[in-house]
Amino acid sequence: MTRKKVKLAFIANDSSRKATYKKRKKGLMKKVNELSTLCGINACAIIYSPYDSNPEVWPSNSGVQRIISEFRTLPDMDQNKKMVDQETFC
Repeated sequence: MTRKKVKLAFIANDSSRKATYKKRKKGLMKKVNELSTLCGINACAIIYSPYDSNPEVWPSNSGVQRIISEFRTLPDMDQNKKMVDQETFC
């Protein structure tokens, strides 16, 4: 059974907006963890919150720094090989 599509709209109630943000952040972190585990790839997530001055990172600060430094050591051709943006995705 599929879920009903969620309409994206601004949530006016601050506490409801914060709770929704926390749920979505938790779901995103879980998906990154699953992607990393099931596909056997190095993955990381950096999420900047409007409610906290420090970004939330997964797996850890040192792990994220290691993954980013590995990515930056790749040649430009390999870095951009499968990169897409919103316009070219569809």
